[in-house]
Amino acid sequence: MTMPAMKADAAARPPRIGLLDTARGVALIAMASYHFTWDMEFMAYLAPGTAETGWLKIYARAIATTFLFIVGISLVLSSTPTIRWPSFWKRLAMIAGAAAVISIATRIAMPDTWIYFGILHCITVLTLIGIVFMRLPLAFTLLTTVALLAAWILDIFGTPGLLRSSFFDPRYLAWIGLAETPQRSNDYVPLFPWALPFFVGLSVALVAIRTRLPHWLAAIGTGSWWPARLGRHSLAFYLIHQPVLIAIAYGLSIVVPPPQPDSAETYLRECNAACVKQQGEALCRAFCQCTLERLQANALLTPLQTGKIDPETNEEVQTIAGQCSAEAQ
Repeated sequence: MTMPAMKADAAARPPRIGLLDTARGVALIAMASYHFTWDMEFMAYLAPGTAETGWLKIYARAIATTFLFIVGISLVLSSTPTIRWPSFWKRLAMIAGAAAVISIATRIAMPDTWIYFGILHCITVLTLIGIVFMRLPLAFTLLTTVALLAAWILDIFGTPGLLRSSFFDPRYLAWIGLAETPQRSNDYVPLFPWALPFFVGLSVALVAIRTRLPHWLAAIGTGSWWPARLGRHSLAFYLIHQPVLIAIAYGLSIVVPPPQPDSAETYLRECNAACVKQQGEALCRAFCQCTLERLQANALLTPLQTGKIDPETNEEVQTIAGQCSAEAQ
């Protein structure tokens, strides 16, 4: 590229929008607050399932939605008027590398719930998909966004399980997002439905870039605010914050040990948290109460909670689960 062409390209680039950096920084702070709740649950200061139920579940989903929406916008802004391939591949390699590090670390530390497709994995794949759509007519992106929205509405409010199949349950397919019962993970962000906020951001930015809106937003002076400065280093913050928060929670557990939870209450909360993901809330309450009573009657609750018996292979536990499931229906 000649010098005049490089100058013309630089002049045509959208300005850096401090408001977008600020929004990313605020989302990072919100994410850290949610993760600290998870850490406190992990250290037994909060009841099992607290971080995955109620308003905290909504809070976590709102944070993930915000991040993916911003990723869609940022991809457009960084790739206009032309895609700067060296910068694109460098940024993608950093995100993919961080995702791999998280998978390896959690596979070692938490083998039963390791992160095989979390938000960084999702961002990596969506970035590759998004860069393809950047080279297609705007109509394709808008139609895809509408189709994803329709599929999400159908999945939530339509026929239960219509879009899902047990064929997608294994980890090597669960990342698509159409699994009926995906294997557990501490951070599971599959392409469906999480491609929706990304494509909404992509669509909004592609429309906005055809107007003066980016310049008007850039004129709002928030670029020097500390959340904006934090937002410009989002990947580094993402990788560093959780080890720091876990260390804080662990240190607190040494100074002020958490109270010992009631075993029956712990079982009911864990059972309901796992069950509600697949069944209705009323059915889960009946099922979990039934299994609790029968496990206690057969002196199986303590061995189950301490890991002395495997619920997947123990015949007594399987029989109790089958009987309670039939009675709860």
